Amino acid sequence: MSRDMTIAREEIFGMVTSVLTYRTLDEAIEIANDTPYGLGAYIFSKDHKKALQMSRALKAGRVFFNGAPANTAAPMGGYKKSGNGREMGVFGMEEYLEIKAIIGFL
Repeated sequence: MSRDMTIAREEIFGMVTSVLTYRTLDEAIEIANDTPYGLGAYIFSKDHKKALQMSRALKAGRVFFNGAPANTAAPMGGYKKSGNGREMGVFGMEEYLEIKAIIGFL
């Protein structure tokens, strides 16, 4: 990517909004994924089909679109340098389980 996209690459916590332009949906996805982090993403679109397509393509642990609120039943966690593992929901509970496989013949 030739443009300086520092604001799109940093993991910023707080009241920050950035507005970046793009020409195609693929370019928007490329900009969003061009970061070593992936905690969360937010999408606003009139086209729900495209919003869902983009949600699937983004490398982020949680993707919200069109202002949907958080849901404690949904897992939370990051991709890439934003961390591994999940909290909340069934996936969060599984983080506390120890799985054992026993293999043998009787």
